[in-house]
Amino acid sequence: MESRLLRAPVTALRFVGGARLVAGEGPNVVVYSLDADGREAGIHWQSVLRNHRIHGIKEQRSPSPEAEQRTLAVFGGKGLIVLELCVRGKEVSLFELCQLCELHDWIWDLQWLAGSTGTLTYVGLALGHNSVALYDYASHRTLQELHCEEKCILYSAYLIGDSWDELVVVAGTVFNQLVVWRVADGSNEEARIKPQRRVSGHDGVIFSICYLKSKGILASASDDRSIRVWDVGDLQAPRDPVRCLLVCYGHQSRVWSVRLLSDYLISIGEDSACIVWNYNGEVVQSFRGHKGRSVRAVAVHEAQGWVATGGADTGVRLWHIRGPESNGNGLVQLNFSPPHRNGSPKAVKLVDASRLLVMTDAGAIYSYDLASKRWALVMEDANYQAYSLLEVVQLASGIVLCAMGNLTGHVKVFSLCCSTESEEKRLYGGKVHSLSWAVCPGVDPSRRVLFVSGPGGVLLWLEVSCCSSGRVASVVEKCCYLLPVCRHRWHTSIAFLPQEGLLVCGDRRGSLLLFPCSTALGSGTEQMLKAGQGDVADDPVGHGLVCKDSGDKPGLISSQGEGNCPMQGPISLLFGLHGKLGVTSVTCHDGFIYSTGRDGCYRQLRVQDQQLQVLRKQKPCKGLEWIEQLHFTPDGNLLVLGFHTSYFVLWSTRTNEKLHCVPCGGGHRSWSYGRGLASEVFVYIKSGDILVYQSRCRPSRQHVLREPLHGREMTCVRHVGTIRTHGCWLVDILVTSSEDMTSNVIAVSESSHSLTPLAAIGDHISSVRTLAVASGSWQKETSDWSAVLFSAGGRAQIECYRLLLSCDHDARNGLTCQVIHVASHHLDEHWDHMRNKHRVIKMDPETRYMSISVVAGTDAPCLFLAAACSDGSVRRHFLCSAATDGSIAFWDITATIEHAAAAQELESGELQPLGRCFPAFGAWGCLPGHLLAAMAAATFLCSRGDCCCLPLVVIELFFSQLWGPRP
Repeated sequence: MESRLLRAPVTALRFVGGARLVAGEGPNVVVYSLDADGREAGIHWQSVLRNHRIHGIKEQRSPSPEAEQRTLAVFGGKGLIVLELCVRGKEVSLFELCQLCELHDWIWDLQWLAGSTGTLTYVGLALGHNSVALYDYASHRTLQELHCEEKCILYSAYLIGDSWDELVVVAGTVFNQLVVWRVADGSNEEARIKPQRRVSGHDGVIFSICYLKSKGILASASDDRSIRVWDVGDLQAPRDPVRCLLVCYGHQSRVWSVRLLSDYLISIGEDSACIVWNYNGEVVQSFRGHKGRSVRAVAVHEAQGWVATGGADTGVRLWHIRGPESNGNGLVQLNFSPPHRNGSPKAVKLVDASRLLVMTDAGAIYSYDLASKRWALVMEDANYQAYSLLEVVQLASGIVLCAMGNLTGHVKVFSLCCSTESEEKRLYGGKVHSLSWAVCPGVDPSRRVLFVSGPGGVLLWLEVSCCSSGRVASVVEKCCYLLPVCRHRWHTSIAFLPQEGLLVCGDRRGSLLLFPCSTALGSGTEQMLKAGQGDVADDPVGHGLVCKDSGDKPGLISSQGEGNCPMQGPISLLFGLHGKLGVTSVTCHDGFIYSTGRDGCYRQLRVQDQQLQVLRKQKPCKGLEWIEQLHFTPDGNLLVLGFHTSYFVLWSTRTNEKLHCVPCGGGHRSWSYGRGLASEVFVYIKSGDILVYQSRCRPSRQHVLREPLHGREMTCVRHVGTIRTHGCWLVDILVTSSEDMTSNVIAVSESSHSLTPLAAIGDHISSVRTLAVASGSWQKETSDWSAVLFSAGGRAQIECYRLLLSCDHDARNGLTCQVIHVASHHLDEHWDHMRNKHRVIKMDPETRYMSISVVAGTDAPCLFLAAACSDGSVRRHFLCSAATDGSIAFWDITATIEHAAAAQELESGELQPLGRCFPAFGAWGCLPGHLLAAMAAATFLCSRGDCCCLPLVVIELFFSQLWGPRP
């Protein structure tokens, strides 16, 4: 059996030459060709270590840095092999210079050595029981092996020296010590060498050692979460005592590896962080992008300033180290003091990345230029003091429009260049609750749309036009909408749907509403408004004219508004979609609607038959409980703006890292974010002053060389189907689940030996233990491949999705995947509404679904799901179950399925197993198994248990007279 494709944790990395990164993934060597900026330009892989996992890669010194041929020693476990890496243009090839060498002990480190006769086939090997061996890989012979007097198991080792006689061993022992000994020192009566010195200081075992000869320092990384730097001088001429120069604490878990550079030291750890330190013990940079528990490998190209990391998530990333110069990031306080300015700041808005506007509680508006650092008074109006709103938008021509709202229902609109010539209207008898600028498709670029919310849920559409000089020419009321009855009845964001004639609105109650762009009311809605009928039962099409909030009774939406405009209710309503804290933004991108809220999630929606339909809910990262905006970048990245406790966070979904983290005090304050070509600006009000965070550093230059899969153990894999792309390539679609609470949809191409993640699903609140897939089919009307996916796991949770796979020339592997969330189920979700609770045993919240399966013979739209639980119960309908007592039970569910399919009430009574079988593993237990084949009345069952056995059982069913004669 041959492995055609393998994705495993990356355990070794090495830069070879100027533009090659060699990685060890399980037994495979993967060579990444890089361009000048560090992006992946080609991949070549080859399996070399068979059943061993690669632990290290060492390059033999080459006379020329641009040589086309490089000799590499690859080792791991007890295996060693020597390869020749050949580069001819863009083609990369690997040739084995020897067969796989199997040693008697684990190999911790390798050093290329020069032989006495000038041979280049000798290597020094540091072995797992504190010994060192001289090995000739050409003849597969151990020429000499020496042992240290310190008899112990090693957790790490480092070899120094160019010849066997000069070889120095630095060993990290199980006793939390560094033991230094030399091959040239004489041995005792037991043929063991006495250590020259022992270095103590760590409180845990030592996982990594690195030595920098030019500085005479040694670094060690330990289980105690620290990195220590020691002054050891020249190890060829040892001196006492050894001083500890530096202790670095910054990792949240164990530190796996450390590297020493001329200006920095770099460490990686179990907390999935890669930290760059200076020699004062200060953190210079911190890279956090890998999923899960660990970054396992690191390599540094000091000349290029590259750091490559490989994780347990099977991903490989390349980072850029910033230079010693200032990075341009900084927090500046503007000192907005009342003696020089009228009032205290109440609202702040960025015009662009270089200008901001500030509104005070005295009704004054000031502008500030970040480049010249100068203030200027724009306008002052006492009618807008105490309570006021400010919204700003910049037109394509560069004209900046400002809108203000006050407590008496007035709205003033003016341009920044002609602030003295404004248009003011009184729209409401009460205060203006919210203002929003929006871009209407197909409208003259000199016009903008302003939406204004007032008392009674009245939402006005105002069209603002400008003259060529920049002055506001007119403000015209175009349409009037009515928001549903609820406690917080005003809008928070609005976006037009391109080519749909619709607009989608988010309100403070957390609801999403869909309105038509025309002023003409639909006949059904208009009649209901005129007749004063607004009951939910009278609204079968879901116009959403009535909604119910906790503490509020269903109420009638009044059609009495200000002015003569008819009021239009929503044609579609998703009430409380983002919870009671409100919707924060609505964005239209690539044919979909995206909404964000203070519930920490963003949702993807679409409009179908003029109704809003939620496709899926996503949580970008753990701890981001408030999401404010989404930014789609031109290169396809999605940036998430939000707040984590008192910090403003800019999160990249592509690289899975925080790009910025500003301690602003939280989102319950006026703030604004702007992004320019060369800088990013975040401005906010805190303690009566204005603070500006500016980032002038170059854009993030992290490159994902290999996409990650899962950050923790994989629990299940299911095959969805095989699709032929436009290029006539066959691509297999798989779904994987993991302990990291996610499921991944991936495309596997055997022809190109590639594996590409298509979609990630993260709706579970605990681990995903098992998956089930209903047979897929082609949708003729959309040319999509459709399949139904079930996922189940911890906390007794089941989720159901529809996967829509379509061919796309521009996508990787020629495929795209759209995930639609269909339904979810918890065993205890109805507990709070259950009557007579005292008579029912409550569901254990720790119950887990161990295995699920779609019952054969059931087709959509009615699918039957079989589920086995950790509490010993079999729920839904099941064919065969396995238990920890070592038994396998078969259940007769034919009548049950027939009755359920006919929508008839099931008769009470327990299902009884047809039979039980006890394979040879007795009381060791039985885990989920699979029916391999069914021939006539005989069935082959393969089950697995924790006894390390794989029994194959033949089951033969004998039919009674009730079922007819046996076939």
